[in-house]
Amino acid sequence: MDWSDRIGRRIKLRDLHVVLAVAEFGSMAKASQKLAISHPVVSKTISDLEHTLGVKLFDRSSQGVEITSYGMALLKCGVNVFDEMRQGLKQIEFLTDPTSGELAVGCPEIMNASIMPAISERLLKQHPRVQLRVIHADVALSQFSPLRERKVELLVGRLMDPFVEDDLVFEPLIQEPFVAVAGVNSQWARRRRVELADLMEESWVLPPQDSTPGEIISGIFAASGLKSPRPGIATLSIQLTTTLIATGKFVGILPNSVARFSSRRVGLKIVAARIPTTHYAIAILTLKNRTPGPLAKLFIEHARAVAKSLST
Repeated sequence: MDWSDRIGRRIKLRDLHVVLAVAEFGSMAKASQKLAISHPVVSKTISDLEHTLGVKLFDRSSQGVEITSYGMALLKCGVNVFDEMRQGLKQIEFLTDPTSGELAVGCPEIMNASIMPAISERLLKQHPRVQLRVIHADVALSQFSPLRERKVELLVGRLMDPFVEDDLVFEPLIQEPFVAVAGVNSQWARRRRVELADLMEESWVLPPQDSTPGEIISGIFAASGLKSPRPGIATLSIQLTTTLIATGKFVGILPNSVARFSSRRVGLKIVAARIPTTHYAIAILTLKNRTPGPLAKLFIEHARAVAKSLST
């Protein structure tokens, strides 16, 4: 296939846009409505592309169209082309006005109770006209689709290292420990040395044992030679967990970043108890073959700075 004859001169961005729309809606009629062009124009565009490439991009039926493997290959190319173009336009916008723009970031709730506020504060302090759009994505449950579908530019979360997703870039920010926590007015907050076994008879707030964080914490107790206590309250809500512990009537185990950033806000105290080392990292995920936008690069720089402050 000669590039200049078949590709460079004959396939245009508009053609790829039509392919994306037809693939999305599974119908040329619906794609024509979405694109505000006539059905015959959409049909001719697809037919001309198929003639140019010498392959069928869609199988037609009375129910609509279904993309072929050849069409999927072109679709992936089209997504990448438009994505890189968006990144280029954002770069131009950023160079024109570095203090503006929008950045979409995905993360689980626990990040919003730990490093996300600190990263956001640092970024927006220097670039107050930037808008951060934070989307829920539980990366611990492998919810990577917002990144792969380009709904966000990066993901932030706690992940097991090593990471095995071949199409994603894994940048660990910090390997943080888990810590035992109590309310600032709890008797345990005033003790200089505490063993995890000393806390076993207390009322606990813990994640359910059949959840990912619950399994991590169960492993911590097992590594200490202890059986996981039966929690008074089992919840995945970080807000509920920290609020209850702050009353002084409950204890719990939290990632260090959550405990530190929540200590002043809700009145928590890290208990001086030895906790076995875990192997989970707070990490940033990006797409391997995608150029990060300028705001994404700025966000990553501030994330590194916040992580560094936690390690000191």
